[in-house]
Amino acid sequence: MEIFQEQKNALEDGTYEFPNPITKKHEALIKMNVDYNHSLLSSKNDVKIMSEGKEKFRSVIEDIKNAKQTIHIQYYIYKMDDVGKSIFNALVKKAKEGIEVQMMYDDLGSRTLRKKDLKKLTDAGGQVEAYFSSYFKLFNPRINFRNHRKLIIIDGRIGYIGGFNVGNEYACLDDEIGYWRDTHLRIEGNSVYNMQAHFLFDWYQAKKEELTEIEQRYFPSFTVDSDTPVQIVSSGPDTDFESIKNSYIRMILSAKKYVYIQSPYFVPDEPFMHAVQIAASSGVDVRIMTPEVTDHAFVYGANSAYSGDLLEVGGRVYRYKKGFLHAKMIVIDDEVATIGTANIDVRSFSLNFEINAILYDADLAIQCRELFEADIEESFELTKEQYDERKTWTKVRESVSRLLSPIL
Repeated sequence: MEIFQEQKNALEDGTYEFPNPITKKHEALIKMNVDYNHSLLSSKNDVKIMSEGKEKFRSVIEDIKNAKQTIHIQYYIYKMDDVGKSIFNALVKKAKEGIEVQMMYDDLGSRTLRKKDLKKLTDAGGQVEAYFSSYFKLFNPRINFRNHRKLIIIDGRIGYIGGFNVGNEYACLDDEIGYWRDTHLRIEGNSVYNMQAHFLFDWYQAKKEELTEIEQRYFPSFTVDSDTPVQIVSSGPDTDFESIKNSYIRMILSAKKYVYIQSPYFVPDEPFMHAVQIAASSGVDVRIMTPEVTDHAFVYGANSAYSGDLLEVGGRVYRYKKGFLHAKMIVIDDEVATIGTANIDVRSFSLNFEINAILYDADLAIQCRELFEADIEESFELTKEQYDERKTWTKVRESVSRLLSPIL
C-alpha cells in the first residue's frame, strides 16, 4: 500500500520517473488506472504471449511442478476432462508435498464440476471454493454477476492471465468445436503482486469471510532481468467506474496510427462505440476481428449490427474462419496492448468480474499486431458493399439483436 501511495503521489506532483518513453506518452491512461483502480504500474516484468492452448497448458503444468510454496488458481470454466485432469492431478501432487494449493471456480461457468471430482484435492490438503455458489445453480439470485477471471499465481512471482479456460476444447482436442484461437500471458515479475491481491480478495469473497490482513509470504521480494511495464486492471459489479472499458476507450482515443481489436463478441455500449467511430473517422486504421461463427444467433446479429456502424465511418471488419476466436486483445500504434478476460460487451464492462493486463512495451505490442495480421490470413473481410447487400431478414435480426444487446 505504501508503494502504491508513493506512485500515486509522484504521478500527481510530476516527480514520477517513467520506466520508458511509451509509459510517459500514455501517462493519462496510467494515472487513470492508478487513481480509479489502484492499479500500480510495475516496471520489472518478463512477459510471454501465448496463442496456443497446448503451449499454455504445458507451461502451466511445468510451473506447477516447480512450485515451492503456493499455487493459487482461478477459472470461470474448469472442466474435469483430459486437460482439466492433467492440471488437477498436478495440483493434487503438490498439495501432498505440503504446498499450499487454493483452487477457485465460478459456480455457473464450471457447473459440470462436482464435489466428488474435487475431493482428491481437498483430501490431499488443498482448498477449493466456488464463487457465488448456490445449491440450485440455475436459480441463483446472483446468477447475473459472474466471476469471469482466469488467473494462476505460483509462489507470488509467476502469473497467468488471459482468455483460455480449462478444458479439452481450449487445447483444440474437441473435434466438434475444432480449432480454438485465444491469447494468454505468462508474467514473471512484480505485476504478479496485483494478480495475487485480486485472487485473495475473490478468495475471501467466495469463502464469505472478511480479509483483514494479507500475509507477506504471498508477496515475496524478488527481481527479474526484464523491464516490461505492466498494469493489472480489474472491473466488476462492485464498482461504478468501469476501469477495463475506460482503459479500452482511452487507448482507442489516444491512437494515432492504428487500433486492432479482437473479441469473440462485439456488442459494445454507446461510449465504446463512439470511441471507435471517432478514431476511424479521424483517419486511424481501426480494425475489428470476431469469429465467423458465434455461440448464439442474437450475438451474431448484434456483432453484425455494430460492425455495420464501424464500416459506415471507414473501419474494417474481419470474420475469423479457421475456428473459434476467443481472444480478448486490443493493440495500438506498436506501443500499448491489453490482453485479458474482458470481451467487448456490456456483460464484461459492468456485470462480470474481469481482469486484464496492459502492456506498455513496443516489442510486445508488435507481437500482438503480428498475431492479428496472421489471423487476417485466416479470416475474410466484410466490406461495406457486402454489408449493404444483406437480406431483409438479416436486417430484422440485427435490429432485434441491437435491442437485446445490453443483456446478451
